[in-house]
Amino acid sequence: MTRSQPPAEKLDFKRILPIIVIVFVDLLGLSIIIPLLPLYAARFSATPMVIGILQATYPLMQFVGAPVLGRLSDRFGRKPVLVLSQIGTLFGFILLGFADTLTLLFLSRIVDGLSGANISTAQAAIADSTNEKTRTQGLGLVGAAFGLGFVFGPVIAFIVLAATGQNYQAVAWTAALFSLVSILLTIFWFRETLTAESMPASARRPFSFDAMIDALRRPQIGFLLILMLFYQIAFGGYEQLFSLFTLTRLGMDARDTSGLFALAGVFIIVVQAGFVGRWSKQKGDRWLVTVGTSVLAIGLIGTSLTPGVPVPWYDQAQVLERLAGEGQVRVSVQEIQIQLPDQSARGWLGILWLLIASFPAALGGGVLHPAVNSLITKSSDKSEVGGMLGISAAMYSAANAIAPLFYGFLFQWLGAPVPFFAGGMILLVLWLIAPRFIVKQTESLAKV
Repeated sequence: MTRSQPPAEKLDFKRILPIIVIVFVDLLGLSIIIPLLPLYAARFSATPMVIGILQATYPLMQFVGAPVLGRLSDRFGRKPVLVLSQIGTLFGFILLGFADTLTLLFLSRIVDGLSGANISTAQAAIADSTNEKTRTQGLGLVGAAFGLGFVFGPVIAFIVLAATGQNYQAVAWTAALFSLVSILLTIFWFRETLTAESMPASARRPFSFDAMIDALRRPQIGFLLILMLFYQIAFGGYEQLFSLFTLTRLGMDARDTSGLFALAGVFIIVVQAGFVGRWSKQKGDRWLVTVGTSVLAIGLIGTSLTPGVPVPWYDQAQVLERLAGEGQVRVSVQEIQIQLPDQSARGWLGILWLLIASFPAALGGGVLHPAVNSLITKSSDKSEVGGMLGISAAMYSAANAIAPLFYGFLFQWLGAPVPFFAGGMILLVLWLIAPRFIVKQTESLAKV
């Protein structure tokens, strides 16, 4: 006879299913535009440094908005804050659909960023719906929804681009449609997870940045927040400038890069849905963090060493024409300031190397985020989980604001491989120091 698992150790999948589906649909909208945003900016004469600033705009605004909305979700509930943030995302995509200048591109990212608490609020709802034994698995499923979004989003972007002749506005309107669907799902399907009993007076204090400083001073949480900041500086720059790297190194345009994003998303789904929860229970979150930092470092350093061999189907003139666009939004090819590779040395070496390097990068990125956030929630009082996850999201957003500036500067002045190598070195340092600090935290938690 087999002994059944105690109910407390089983994840209530039915309870969290609406959250997972909403995150998936929400991420479809975001992942549709990620592969093309740097190329969209290149159309309007943006240099790698300007593209880095554009990519930093959204997380910088999110750094301001996410902790405030996280604390508001502790006070007023997850559902109203989630709907509010989704409406902001919808308006951001609508502005992107109308964008015919670099200024409107920046404005669309500002609007979306200021209201960008979608994910941190969903993570808080997961924390409400799980216990310490099932929380990492629940957060891992949120990450799997991320991965699923990153599979289907780029595929949808590829289809839309192919059907509309590289019309980037059409992709933005498609993203807006998925954002609208996520709003409707939240309004009519999602049930509030925060009960009146779990909203004591301490949760009703308004957010202040003193709360962030206080969180950083806590021995059980401060290092995890710093870890979130620095690992995401390394990984965030990789994510945000990957399409620019593949364009300048391998001659791959938005449709080609969308396929790589989809492949990475499949791998992340397998890892986060099938292994993160199991590994967390068997090995612990500390082990996940150690493995995640090491393999992500290998992936980024491997990416930086990708040979500059354009893909076999690369045609420089065709890529420039696709970047220039069509119709009223078409720009002159001469205005594009991105240096493309020479097509005389095409081959398979570059793309095969990059595919191999992408697997450890996807594995590391897939396990780190849920593991770190799980440790943060386990170190927090139940009444402040939303606020702490909001601060975690703020650190994540601050990293995503720093990363493209850091990567963009190195990209423009030292060459495409240098920022990815630097990101890998940052992760190697984290790999060396993280286990010692996390051991102290887990020992402290065991005494509580």
